[in-house]
Amino acid sequence: MAGRGGAIALVALCVLELALRGAGAGAAPAPAPAPERLVPAMFVFGDSTVDVGNNNQLPGCKPECRANYPRYGVDYPSSGAPTGRFSNGKNLADHIAIFLGFDESPPAFQSLWLPAMGAVPQHMKGGINFASGGSGLQNTTGRNYCGRPVYSMADQLEEFTSAVDMMGEDSGDLISTSLFFISVGSNDLFEYAYPWPTPSDRNDTAFLGCLVDHYKTYLQELYAAGARKFSIVSPSLVGCCPSQRAVALTHHNDTDEFGCFRAANDLSRQLYPMLASMLQELSRDLDGMNYSLCDSAGMAARLFTPGGGSGFNLTVLDTACCAGAGRFGEGQCNSSATLCPNRANFMFWDGFHPTDAAASLAALEIFTDTGNYLHPMNVGQLAAL
Repeated sequence: MAGRGGAIALVALCVLELALRGAGAGAAPAPAPAPERLVPAMFVFGDSTVDVGNNNQLPGCKPECRANYPRYGVDYPSSGAPTGRFSNGKNLADHIAIFLGFDESPPAFQSLWLPAMGAVPQHMKGGINFASGGSGLQNTTGRNYCGRPVYSMADQLEEFTSAVDMMGEDSGDLISTSLFFISVGSNDLFEYAYPWPTPSDRNDTAFLGCLVDHYKTYLQELYAAGARKFSIVSPSLVGCCPSQRAVALTHHNDTDEFGCFRAANDLSRQLYPMLASMLQELSRDLDGMNYSLCDSAGMAARLFTPGGGSGFNLTVLDTACCAGAGRFGEGQCNSSATLCPNRANFMFWDGFHPTDAAASLAALEIFTDTGNYLHPMNVGQLAAL
């Protein structure tokens, strides 16, 4: 959420060192799937960077908090139709799932309630996606902007634990051997960063500490439900998405060395080490807990640094491909927006979210990184445990 900038879930972007070379105009070529599933199931939690349609089922939810209309999905395989993903094609959850041996992200939880309640236990065997665009670590994040309550992390965990209860004894070792993929926190940062001028009594450290405490509680609840393998994506340099570049110039003149919204990026940079410290301590306290933490802010900084992206296929780093009004194309992505022909060269699909190509590259880094930005292990290693 970016106040007047008009945000929802904003970019988690683990943007990368790896290049996608020779891609066509649309979606990134899918990486070769694993010969077999590396984990029995994948469970997804977070915001619009990994939402695959949960918000489609929210009555009264504003269009800005949905992605169920053109031009979203223009490169989605086979249909070219919107699916609820905030992307021209697949998103980060999809590409991680492909590396794990699945066809794409597991289905949206809210879609499973429509045909029959009995679909939930059956789908639990392969995983479910609980993510909701606009949500955050705090229960109130995204609610005002989206026009109705979105599914906060607390809501998502409640839905998950209910689904586990539906399975009963059938859950067995399923939960403990499955991967829990979490991408959340960006919206909390944006809603906090936006007020201008900055209140004199604002305490960034206390605010970020509160977010980390929320995160810790959610992880403890998932652990209590049987989860043991956690892949966590920290918020990226969220001030660098097109909408926030525009906000920095037009409202604040508060830009950093990358021409991005300094206040938001400073929060991202501070949050990552706090998450890393919390996870180290938690993994010592919780027997059998394993995790992989992605330093998205560090990865993005490498790419935005002049020369840091040399040779990469992502060459347009500041402008939306589905370009609405505004200097950076940050206006609403819809059927009247201008569509770039070379989508594999753009980092951003709309004012906040990565393209299919950028998400594919981010997933590749998350799955294979050798210690630069993934700690203490990458997701490939985590899945193999």
